[in-house]
Amino acid sequence: MTIKVNDNFAALSKSYLFSEIGRRVREYQEAHPEANIVRMGIGDVTRPLPQCVVNAMKAAADELGKAETFRGYPPEYGYDFLREAISAHYAEMGVEMPADDIFVSDGAKSDCGNFVDVLGDNDIYLPDPVYPVYRDSNVMSGRRITLLPSGRDNDFLPMPDENCGTGVYYLCSPGNPTGAAYSAQQLARWVEFAKKSGSLIIFDAAYEAFITDDCPRSVYLVPGARECAVEICSFSKTAGFTGTRCGYTVVPSELVFDGVHLRDLWARRQATKFNGVSYPVQRAAQAAYSPEGMAACYENIAYYRENAAMLASVLDEKGIYYTGGKNSPYLWLQCPNGMGSWEFFDYLLDKANIVGTPGEGFGKCGEGFFRLTSFSTHELTAEAVRRLREVL
Repeated sequence: MTIKVNDNFAALSKSYLFSEIGRRVREYQEAHPEANIVRMGIGDVTRPLPQCVVNAMKAAADELGKAETFRGYPPEYGYDFLREAISAHYAEMGVEMPADDIFVSDGAKSDCGNFVDVLGDNDIYLPDPVYPVYRDSNVMSGRRITLLPSGRDNDFLPMPDENCGTGVYYLCSPGNPTGAAYSAQQLARWVEFAKKSGSLIIFDAAYEAFITDDCPRSVYLVPGARECAVEICSFSKTAGFTGTRCGYTVVPSELVFDGVHLRDLWARRQATKFNGVSYPVQRAAQAAYSPEGMAACYENIAYYRENAAMLASVLDEKGIYYTGGKNSPYLWLQCPNGMGSWEFFDYLLDKANIVGTPGEGFGKCGEGFFRLTSFSTHELTAEAVRRLREVL
């Protein structure tokens, strides 16, 4: 007899995409110590936290140092003060969202991977290219996955068709990695399909704050979405919380499958497997949604948009097809001269000392495409643009 392991892990790629990128960059840096590498691969923010957010976190930490204001375990669903702040944020978008439907977590990535815990043996439908967590978490659980191909013909925004059956559909808008955002009409078609087929949409809105046009910032701006969609969001990109970790998932009370309320299942799952987000971080998140906090957050987002515009300008100049940039911190470009994704990765690293993300790492439909991120400084982005102009 021996201990059995989860053999579904054998179906995963040997390493996580960004771990492989890190390995290649380290090896290149060791061989070329003089290289001044500009990193535009991982979507990590660079702007500091708004001062009111830092102040709130410090004040909350000070409370924990006094007997009369000390707090222990936080509620696994989140403190009411933060759930109410998130509810108010939805109201500003034109969405009525009860605080009881909101569950605070340590980030969108965690919830995207964990939500499968409350689902049974369903068919899983994922866009291709796809954020790896959607795919890998379902592979780990041994679920059947169908990929929804996308490309230039649909601007990397797959839509329901005759090949789509009842199942769980992951949608991300603005998309990661493509930066493409669904219009209200397109999302309405998805909601109509989900309700008609009895399907569930898991909607990743982590980049909603980057939307500048009339594309919906929440799936719940589409009538009927509360009956067929879960929405996952994050403070990571909106408020710069990549290092402090805070997000939330909305599970409406109207979501009922097989006579069971998904909200009850998710609440039970969180109570068992999650001890909640720390008090100082939740106070900081509350401050991020204050008028002062949102003004500072949008100032940082505008900064990243300026970086995206700089990158877009050189792609426009060179006549290179891309999506994203307008409503997203990502630019998803077609590799020039017929290069493959990893071939272009090596080319940019060697010829321009720029690190991006090979599209192939996001799925078969990402082959021949490449992701650049605007999460950098103006100075480094300008330098990257100068180098790109020379090598493209």
